[in-house]
Amino acid sequence: MDLDDPPEQREFRVRLRAWLARTLPTLPPPPAPADWPARRAHDLRWQRTLYDAGYGELHWDASPTTRLIFLEETEAAGAPYVGANFVGLLHAGPTIAAEGTEAQRQRWLPPILRGEEVWCQGFSEPGAGSDLAALRTRARRDGDHYLVSGSKIWTSHAEVADWCELLVRTDPDAPRHRGISWLAMPMDAPGVTVRPLRTLAGSTEFAEVFLDDVPIPVGNRVGAENDGWRVTMVTLSFERGTAFVGEVVACRRVLRQLAATARENGRWDDPVVRRRLGRLNAEFRALWRLTQWNVSEAAATGGVPGVGGSVFKLRYSHARQDLYDTAADVLGPDALDLDSPWVLDRLSSLSYTIAAGTSQIQRTIVAERMLGLPRGR
Repeated sequence: MDLDDPPEQREFRVRLRAWLARTLPTLPPPPAPADWPARRAHDLRWQRTLYDAGYGELHWDASPTTRLIFLEETEAAGAPYVGANFVGLLHAGPTIAAEGTEAQRQRWLPPILRGEEVWCQGFSEPGAGSDLAALRTRARRDGDHYLVSGSKIWTSHAEVADWCELLVRTDPDAPRHRGISWLAMPMDAPGVTVRPLRTLAGSTEFAEVFLDDVPIPVGNRVGAENDGWRVTMVTLSFERGTAFVGEVVACRRVLRQLAATARENGRWDDPVVRRRLGRLNAEFRALWRLTQWNVSEAAATGGVPGVGGSVFKLRYSHARQDLYDTAADVLGPDALDLDSPWVLDRLSSLSYTIAAGTSQIQRTIVAERMLGLPRGR
């Protein structure tokens, strides 16, 4: 943050900065972007390193100021990103912490924090992306198990995951939003088939997942049966409100590097480029302030971000795309070289106005829930 830290937070910042300076040089180099088994091992090792040093629980069990300092310092130091731990640390874990039973919290949260288990997200389906409530994956009750059949798409980190946060329809006759349940599915259960999907950038962090009478214990349901839509809104609140916090810090770092590159290669002399960089600086400073507000509001209201997360997600998605479009202008012909800095990031930025709820969905949420405008017909 730009404001002075209180004494206890200042001490935490100094201590964390010193630990990062000692620890980061000892880490092995990151694996190739397309080698997800190796990336899983790398990301879990980093999470375990954080846990052993006493920093593993900062994503959940810390004050908003402390959490933001942690993200600022780790990003500034070039520490590894959460990577394959993204869904567990930032989606499923916070949801279980907020909505799960004590037994569920004890079973699933410690392995996430210790870097022992990876989660994937099984929400979207071929016919239910932005219209998530149209999902058709069916869970039929059979004693103390559900038998789940259907398919999911864009399942983040499915090929290396141990668990899946899965949305299913438990009452096909109920209104669309009332017959859904949130389940934790073991990815090694019989009947689960994973087919990786290759992205424009050449990576396979997404997959199709096919489910054929997969048995899932009823005890793996988080929240009441058919109350999964409400639980899902908790998950999406974290996804849109706080999960991208670290990325805002990273984008601010990229912006500084981009300005330095523009000065070195002469693009800084173009007033249009300077104006774009200045506007982006203002945009990301505003997004950082909004991030601080959202995290503080979440802490004051029980730990779950509010609809302000949709404002953040909407603006951040477009600001990220603008950042890497500007990077292409600064790089010039090198913007066509996949080995040049920021080129793969530019390709991945194209998905941000779709992932975690499209920009159209976010505008609808802001219009209806914040501005009180009438629902569309």
